[in-house]
Amino acid sequence: MPPRLTSFADDARIAFDNLADRASGLVNPTVRLGVTGLSRSGKTVFISSLVHNLLHGGRLPLFEPVQSGRVSAVRLEPQPDDAVPRFQYEDHIRALVKDRIWPDSTRAISELRITLDYQSASGWNRLFSPGRLSIDIVDYPGEWLLDLPLLGKDYRTFSEETIALAKTGVRSELSRGWLALTHAADIQAGADEMIARDLATAFADYLKACKADERSLSTLPPGRLLLPGDLDGSPALTFAPLALPADGRPDRGSLWTMMERRYEAYKSVVVKPFFREHFARLDRQIVLVDALQAMNRGPEAVQDLERALTDVLACFRPGTNSLLSSLLGRRIDRVLVAATKADHLHHESHDRLDALTRRLVDRAIDRIGMAGAGIDVMALASVRATREASVKRDGHDLPVIVGTPMEGETIAGERFDGQRTTAIFPGDLPADPESLFDRIAAGESGLRLPDVNVVRFRPPQLEETGGGIKLSVPHIRLDRAMQFLFGDRLA
Repeated sequence: MPPRLTSFADDARIAFDNLADRASGLVNPTVRLGVTGLSRSGKTVFISSLVHNLLHGGRLPLFEPVQSGRVSAVRLEPQPDDAVPRFQYEDHIRALVKDRIWPDSTRAISELRITLDYQSASGWNRLFSPGRLSIDIVDYPGEWLLDLPLLGKDYRTFSEETIALAKTGVRSELSRGWLALTHAADIQAGADEMIARDLATAFADYLKACKADERSLSTLPPGRLLLPGDLDGSPALTFAPLALPADGRPDRGSLWTMMERRYEAYKSVVVKPFFREHFARLDRQIVLVDALQAMNRGPEAVQDLERALTDVLACFRPGTNSLLSSLLGRRIDRVLVAATKADHLHHESHDRLDALTRRLVDRAIDRIGMAGAGIDVMALASVRATREASVKRDGHDLPVIVGTPMEGETIAGERFDGQRTTAIFPGDLPADPESLFDRIAAGESGLRLPDVNVVRFRPPQLEETGGGIKLSVPHIRLDRAMQFLFGDRLA
């Protein structure tokens, strides 16, 4: 079983919040949907496209309530949590549709409420249900989710695990400067603010180097060191792991004592409030991952993505919600892990991306010994930026994708201006990922992963109808994601 993340006092506050949510839900039925993702996986784009397609009657053949015509109205409404910033849907959709640029990534928590009026498919339900469902979308950085396992770790465990990981693979090079400072520090000497700051800065620089595009590593707690926000420079963020002796305790007033105290403050000030006020109140969750980017960066990035998914899934407590469970602690009863950017592949490879991601999730589930009930996996594109075509080469039809590369993107030595379209062969994913993962796990020397062209394309140009109304944002499998995440609540 995963370690206990909260105290009994925290549990009492969570139970009170959940009871309040349940009472409110009797008047206005609501689903709280958490949306997060690992580095650059497209959380903002997912939410913007989902809302745009619901509001503008997008093509959603696999979302049964819309396909059957049972949804009569969709509207945005004021969110219920006044202390949480609003997800700026209008700004993000303007960037996508009018400016054809990708909106800024998530750096803090935000929320948006969209309400659907519908007719139940059951005559019995129509007698007792108001035929209205509000979906409260809670958007938060994936780094915050990866912080939750820290609640079950003391400072020694955190330090030992973080330093051990920093000595592996490409991390050993990226962590060299920070580890040199760490091993040189006299941990039993008097606490020194400048030494603490230097260690924290070097540690944060190491985490940022791991996250950079050219490495695309995923397991990077503590996440708020990457996204400090208004806590930048605070003692709760000015700490780092230390190389601790196998036994013994810190001297009073020592550097070790300071770092341990600040690590505990980080959990109390940063991690626990997020868990208690937001995460523990979710009903459904989608976790977006950029599996293509990991494949492109090599075996180490794939292994690190699997490690991150293991930590992520260990945070969830899948199970069926009921009045009793809301009193004892809400359970997220459906979790969707979605590999994004399926439009970077030809449709013939979509099932392969799905299978690759499913294998990553299955291995993570096996590691933590949890059941897979309530967990699904799929490949999708929140916004489809390409179309498919074929070209003749050596007498054979070669499947390609066509799109407009972002300004400055370079393909085969050719630099694009953001206006001209081009066709590329996207590459192939393995038909059976099992043998590939076995070779990665075995640490096979010189292992090369299948080449996948990950090109940054501009969002598509949307055509207008005769009335000058923009069509909805095109997507791949967004409707299937909606059906899994909240379609049952519209039955």
